[in-house]
Amino acid sequence: MRSFGLHLLRSRWFTLFASLLIMSVNGAGYLFGVYSNDIKSTLGYDQTTLNMVGFFKDLGSNLGIISGLINEVCPPWVVLAVGAVMNFFGYFMIWLAVTGRSAKPHVWQMCLYIFIGADSQAFAHTGSLITTVMNFPESRGIVLGLLKGFVGLSSAIMTQFYHALNGNDTKSIILLVAWLPAAVSVVFLPIIRLMKVVKQIKNELRVFYSVLYISLGLAGFLLVIIIIQNRLTFSRKEYIACAVAVLILVFSPLLVVAKEEFSSWKSKKLSLQNSIHDNSHVKVEALPETKETIAMQAEAVTTHSVKKTIACLQNAFHPPEIGEDYTILQALFSIDLLILLVSTSCGIGGTLTAIDNLGQIGKSLGYPTNSITTFVSLVSIWNYLGRVAAGFSSEFFLTKYKFPRSLMLTFVLLLACVGHMLIAFGVPNSLYIASVIIGFCVGSQWTLLFAIISEIFGLKYYSTLFQFGAVGSPIGAYVLNVKVAGHLYDREAMKQMAGKGLTRQAGQDLTCSGVGCYKLSFIIITAATLFSCVISLILVFRTKEFYEGDIYRKFQRESRGRQDEDGCG
Repeated sequence: MRSFGLHLLRSRWFTLFASLLIMSVNGAGYLFGVYSNDIKSTLGYDQTTLNMVGFFKDLGSNLGIISGLINEVCPPWVVLAVGAVMNFFGYFMIWLAVTGRSAKPHVWQMCLYIFIGADSQAFAHTGSLITTVMNFPESRGIVLGLLKGFVGLSSAIMTQFYHALNGNDTKSIILLVAWLPAAVSVVFLPIIRLMKVVKQIKNELRVFYSVLYISLGLAGFLLVIIIIQNRLTFSRKEYIACAVAVLILVFSPLLVVAKEEFSSWKSKKLSLQNSIHDNSHVKVEALPETKETIAMQAEAVTTHSVKKTIACLQNAFHPPEIGEDYTILQALFSIDLLILLVSTSCGIGGTLTAIDNLGQIGKSLGYPTNSITTFVSLVSIWNYLGRVAAGFSSEFFLTKYKFPRSLMLTFVLLLACVGHMLIAFGVPNSLYIASVIIGFCVGSQWTLLFAIISEIFGLKYYSTLFQFGAVGSPIGAYVLNVKVAGHLYDREAMKQMAGKGLTRQAGQDLTCSGVGCYKLSFIIITAATLFSCVISLILVFRTKEFYEGDIYRKFQRESRGRQDEDGCG
């Protein structure tokens, strides 16, 4: 019988805890608003160029198809290791450029660095989040909500750490983003792995809710500290005390996990002791295989592989019923995935544009400098709340009232329009409210998107389809962020300079002031988000009958063990 320590390290629940820690430091994409002004000023970029860098950050964060494909054929630790290397390299190179420790890079080099650094997050999410979802298939909405929630909190957590380590030096947060996520992933490489599907136990929801309450406490503490830090001047010791408190709360779920696994360990130990007396010592020896038998088996495997490949190509346009395991090709050619891509392209693309431009929006509207980090932290906390609220509430309403997640996604998209309109018209002090709404909506959209994909297309190739589902957001972010927001900002800035009789010098960053800098941009973004609401309603009608049934019946049948994975990919 293994010791309790070894039992704990190899358990499903400890894998969940490890994934929570990895997620809690892997949301660096939401910190871009903190250090984007440093990139703009030190490298002399205009807003269009800065938004181009931001687009490649969004592209890297959401273009994780390669990580998904690697995860199909390699164990999760390989995906996490690759992500750790990419994370450190990408952000370390950016830190060298911003601090002047390396020669000024070309724009394409900065885009490449931030793409590599941001793409590492897709590897971390694939390696840990996907694995945990597959370990808890009957609680996928809750697991997605919790893990994605900690991603949302990560920028607020990282902000407290950087204040404790470096005070108010915003450039130093880039270095923190380079080494901390990589280090956490490396520590937990042996822990994250796929396990046998186990029937949902009665205590499972209780454990999840215990972790939820801890995370709510963490979010509440961060919110209070952010408000206090925005109003008062903190010393270095006070920042360190806040960071220590955050660290304790982040590690608190370990107590819940250890308690649950200790009960399990005691039960198994007692069961083993009772079964020793009843065990027979009959030995069954397998007959040796002949060369002819081995050759026949090899030939059968080869023939099966060829037939399987042909069948995959033939069935690409003949998908199974909704909820069954789609192949990758069947999902890619499905109307449902196309609808999700279009709706997230406009919906999440618009919220990402708002988040990436928070620093410049606050500056153009005359908010004080310390408010910029407040906006980013508010987005982080409400991003978390949106993720866990969408995960837990959608699971509750789906189970009890058969309320489809696709309809909940429509409502969230509609709410995002309110945040965009507040930014567009620059209502005094409304940026605080807009940050809350946009943070909540972007978090909810991610959780609902990934849960819907897992339900419609099955879990067999979820690690790859999960990443395909995220492809739409950077496409929308490029159009709305670079071509709309960046272009219109620079046009207004040039108009203001011309009105003052000034001309832009080479290497000088463009600065715009007033509501007009982003008004037209966010009216366009609001219109695009409304369009995504209409598109998502199509999915609601297409999946209405599916959500009225028992969508978890399949996993209840499979609770005795995983089915043979002999389909096509």
